[in-house]
Amino acid sequence: MSLDGTYDAGNPFALIIAGKIPATKLYEDEHVLAFLDIQPQSKGHALVISKWSKARNILEIEPDALAQVMATVQNVAVAIRKAFNPDGLHIAQFNGASAGQTVFHLHVHIVPRWNGQAARFAAHGQGAFADGHALGALADEIRAQL
Repeated sequence: MSLDGTYDAGNPFALIIAGKIPATKLYEDEHVLAFLDIQPQSKGHALVISKWSKARNILEIEPDALAQVMATVQNVAVAIRKAFNPDGLHIAQFNGASAGQTVFHLHVHIVPRWNGQAARFAAHGQGAFADGHALGALADEIRAQL
């Protein structure tokens, strides 16, 4: 998909917001949702999305929605750091399929990184799916720091 297009209300993140598919939630309010990635790049890999914006990418998102998302990214990143003490945090946001975007609902990745771990970012669909119980335990550790 290119940078231009129509928002698909059936995309996985829209379905998570609607409660039609499950997610391991870290934080939620009326504006944003943070949850763990089901194909994590690293222990504690989280995603943050706007619940009300229908933006597919950064070029389309309303400034208020972007501010809400980024404030939550910062809060969740701080909690992940407290929970797991990584050596670094990879914050990523992709725009368009050629840039690595696979779900066309604007989202920001928070990926804890440790020394010796490759800093590359694998496209979705290439990583292993995480165990639901393991995600729940990680979420508990992160939520305890929020």
